[in-house]
Amino acid sequence: MTSQNEEANQLVTTLSKECKMNATCVELDFPPAELFPNRAKGVHWGRLHKLRADYRENSAWLAKHQLKGWKHAGKELMLTLTFEMPDKRKRDADNCLAAAKGALDGLADAMNVNDQLFQPILIYRVAGQKPGKISIKIEEQT
Repeated sequence: MTSQNEEANQLVTTLSKECKMNATCVELDFPPAELFPNRAKGVHWGRLHKLRADYRENSAWLAKHQLKGWKHAGKELMLTLTFEMPDKRKRDADNCLAAAKGALDGLADAMNVNDQLFQPILIYRVAGQKPGKISIKIEEQT
């Protein structure tokens, strides 16, 4: 387990160095538990809709304040999502991506781009601390 934590810390360090050099990085809040598909069963659709809408709005606000001066050059954008988990619970990468849909939509709103340009999307999951976060590295494709 220690080697996994060391690898995760090394990955986070590497990504933060890359962000300083040639990419744009944004940190967003970790998705609410109810937005994970395996947890959403039994939750009323109206509550889920409100959670998604609030999460999208908060993510757009956070991203907008971190992307000051960013301009889109019209190319596709490669995203690297690093989910820093708030606890030791195991989560599937596809469920993390589904839960983060509101965050990605908010990011697209803040960048004034269509989220169809987010291609490819790489997903990493690392150990973190409460309350958790999503670190997003944005690179324009050549």
